[in-house]
Amino acid sequence: MRYAPFIKPGDSLGYIAPSFGCSIEPYRTCFDNSLKKWEGSGYKTVLGPNAYAGEGCGISNTPVKCAEEFSSFYLSPDTSALLSVGGGELMCEILPFIDLEKIKAADPKWFMGYSDNTNITYLLTTICDVAAIYGPCAQSFGMEPMHDFLKDAKDLLEGKKLTFKGYGLFEKESLKSKDNPLAPLNATEKRDIKIFDGKEFTSDREVSFEGRLTGGCLDCLVNLTGTKFDKTTDFLERYKDDGIIWFIESCELNPYEIRRAVWQMDNAGWFNYCRGILIGRSGGECDFEELSHINAYIDYLSRLNVPIIIDIDLGHVSPQLPVISGAIGKVTAKGQDMSVTYSLR
Repeated sequence: MRYAPFIKPGDSLGYIAPSFGCSIEPYRTCFDNSLKKWEGSGYKTVLGPNAYAGEGCGISNTPVKCAEEFSSFYLSPDTSALLSVGGGELMCEILPFIDLEKIKAADPKWFMGYSDNTNITYLLTTICDVAAIYGPCAQSFGMEPMHDFLKDAKDLLEGKKLTFKGYGLFEKESLKSKDNPLAPLNATEKRDIKIFDGKEFTSDREVSFEGRLTGGCLDCLVNLTGTKFDKTTDFLERYKDDGIIWFIESCELNPYEIRRAVWQMDNAGWFNYCRGILIGRSGGECDFEELSHINAYIDYLSRLNVPIIIDIDLGHVSPQLPVISGAIGKVTAKGQDMSVTYSLR
């Protein structure tokens, strides 16, 4: 696994839109404020041509132009790291137009984003052997005041912090709107982690596991399964001695869709060498009377006999832990306490 150098003041950050651009409110104002904050910390700004674009369907521009933007910025010596400005819907359509062999041969560069950006973070890790950060998109840093999860993501990019413990409260309903674009995180709900130790749920025993991290947004992962961009089993074989930790969260999937997704991944061989699974809070329709999102995961994945931690601070229901896809992670959990430490090896 290859790791880019951590960023430092004076570096140039590239802001690109391989998914949605910040063309409308509240995202445009939030993105503008984010740029001011990064520049105030000493970083230079290099804007991609699609950062403010809204010309495409489900993405900022045509798939070809979005792919060109990503490739040119990744291969350019003029940027030290890339931040995706937002999520979206159809980033998968840019993948045929990216020369992954050129990306693989280039010096590694940090790319950070989540949700639809799984299409890049996952392929960087599984095909190119390059670590990426599954974390906040650029416009999120415009929040006032900036929540600790955003400070943590910045600290990770700068290499100041490699151990993260999560946050006590999460946001059920956002206050962010066109009229209030810089609204703070409306964290009102207590975190409620569920720990499955491989055999049963526990709240009083410590669970610990270690392995190489991979994963992302389940909506995107299942879309990639079985395509020509699915090199997952090759990746698993390369790193089988490390064992694998999956991190997963869903944006719009209901419990039945989650169940079908993990079934498909399992039957494609994706859970070989699995040592543990981290699952974020669901952003979709969480629970049906006959099937909850918890049972959607556990009833099927319990057959792996590995620890599974559910409803952690990851993904679409903020706050979110930044995850280094490709790094070795050591996870410890007990009760409502959880920590993950990244090792870059």
